Amino acid sequence: MKKFAQTLLFTVVAGAGALAQSGSLNATSQAAAKGESYAAQMAKTVMTIWSDSLTQQSPGRTARWSYDQGVILEGIEGLWRNTADKKYFNYLQKSMDFFVQEDGTIRTYHAGEYNIDHVLCGRNLLTLYKVTGKEKYRKAVNLLRDQLRTHPRTKEGGFWHKEVYPWQMWLDGLYMGQPFYAEYAATFREDTAFNDIAKQFILMERHSRDNKTGLLYHGYDESRQQQWADKVTGRSPNFWARAMGWYGNALVDAIEWFPKDHPKRDSLIGILNRFATAVASVQDKETGLWWDVLDMPKREKNYFEASASSMFVYALAKGVRLGYLPQKFVPVAQKGYKGILNQFVKTENGQVNLHGTVSVSGLGGNPYRDGSFEYYMREKVIVNDPKGVGAFIQAANEIDLLPTLPVGKGKTVLLDNYFNREYNKGANGEPQLFHYVWDEMDNNGLNLFGYVFQKHGVDTQTLATAPTAESLKKVQMYLIVDPDTQKETAKPNYIESKDIDVIYNWVKDGGVLLLFGNDSGNVEFTHFNQLAGRFGIQFNYDSRNRVQGSQYEVGTFEIPAKHEIFKNPKKIYIKEYASQTVKAPARAVFSDKGVVVMSVAKVGKGTVFAVGDPWFYNEYIDGRKLPGELENYKAAEDLVQWAIKQAKK
Repeated sequence: MKKFAQTLLFTVVAGAGALAQSGSLNATSQAAAKGESYAAQMAKTVMTIWSDSLTQQSPGRTARWSYDQGVILEGIEGLWRNTADKKYFNYLQKSMDFFVQEDGTIRTYHAGEYNIDHVLCGRNLLTLYKVTGKEKYRKAVNLLRDQLRTHPRTKEGGFWHKEVYPWQMWLDGLYMGQPFYAEYAATFREDTAFNDIAKQFILMERHSRDNKTGLLYHGYDESRQQQWADKVTGRSPNFWARAMGWYGNALVDAIEWFPKDHPKRDSLIGILNRFATAVASVQDKETGLWWDVLDMPKREKNYFEASASSMFVYALAKGVRLGYLPQKFVPVAQKGYKGILNQFVKTENGQVNLHGTVSVSGLGGNPYRDGSFEYYMREKVIVNDPKGVGAFIQAANEIDLLPTLPVGKGKTVLLDNYFNREYNKGANGEPQLFHYVWDEMDNNGLNLFGYVFQKHGVDTQTLATAPTAESLKKVQMYLIVDPDTQKETAKPNYIESKDIDVIYNWVKDGGVLLLFGNDSGNVEFTHFNQLAGRFGIQFNYDSRNRVQGSQYEVGTFEIPAKHEIFKNPKKIYIKEYASQTVKAPARAVFSDKGVVVMSVAKVGKGTVFAVGDPWFYNEYIDGRKLPGELENYKAAEDLVQWAIKQAKK
């Protein structure tokens, strides 16, 4: 039995799981040093011991719809977004398809139980619906949303944890219900729901926060009838670490879906900052870990707990990444992650395992759980508990992003949504913008490309009007993709001479213009070429690499060694693209047998990059379709890094 990083110095190294060598490394640490992340190694364990559901956790028992699985799959989804490796998406889909039937019903789920735990996996279903568009996922999602419509509440409007736990709100329940509720509201434009979501967090903090320490008590009983409830405050007796972990993770995950102008968003960010301050104050100074009962480090039998420590690392790191928390919490997260690797992550028989997770801790029930310190110490601590494993993968995903975040910090990429402005029917039948937009997760969207910018610290914004000097003033990168033809939009917004002048002057001043065209017949060439022509670029009226079915080799290009932009991919895929004719100041940066595929122009302090295809839309970078040797995701990462370096504004 060996521990991870027994004698390692903690640093942040891109793609290496944040450890550097300072002594002998065990096999798993050596893999991490070579670029295999700890998240990926733990996911390998997950996909081995729980190949299709959590059935294997309890052999002989029927697999049940469970929040445990949702925690794991949130980590798996994050790993998919960080790597574009389709095996992670496939695992997520296979796991949910084990339960979701073609008619949208969910095996073993019973809405009438009113258990808020059962809502969590709705987040995984929302992802599947948004990526695949399959109706069965939408129907299943609506079942879970309908539960919340009639779920019992306290007199103040807080969701009960379960119907069998009347009048009670637990910190756990915020994670089970509110991130799903927020993502659903954003997806289906249920804007009024955000007031209700904010209320849940505000009520929970109001009733469970200790004014002296800032820590949150595990539960609150509005009726004051439970044996564990204080007769004055209704609070449970102790600060259980994982309960606070659930609450913090719920905050960072839910706020992400709030409209930026929502009046309660700042209130939630304030709660998160108070939460983070309290969590940092009880971090063990020597190990970086957190105790199972947070405020009793010296008490006999208390112990460091893996799932809570992972959750705190995740909440702090993600909170900083999204700009909700100040940078001072990064060292707290880093130290916590180092402690997790030292204390809990072990390689045994060639498999990476997570030790140190308490299997369960609750309040009330039968046998009765009184919330005392002695009760918490009685619960079993086990290896590879799914809640702990899932929380660890989520934490590792966030830590793996830390090295790239400073690369583009303070910079913005603006996506045109004026020259490309197509509509289709949204989930509720209303018109919605689609086709090469940031928030679209299906094949046609740019959601993952936007995420690549974001994980390099770049803010992604959209411009729905014609560009002006003012709208481009504080923007470093401007992306125009596939301007509309009349067959796509009844009244297209063409690129006019005044727009070209504005864009040209902005580039001269140091901006980076990214032009993603399309092949002949699928892009408005006349006006688009007038813009490109100002920089010496013309898209030709052709369509090259016309791939039939799965003949991916037709669209495959090999990247030459030491390419000036694409350092990491060896092979990329572009089909049905328009070639280019270039003249000074433009030059070809990638050609195929004398045909220009990509070009770059330097004008003043600025730069233009052009390719005759939308190229980095989800279908061709999310890993689900292309063979693994075609590395468009790596190409997207390289282009983003290159564009950031060119920005002089």
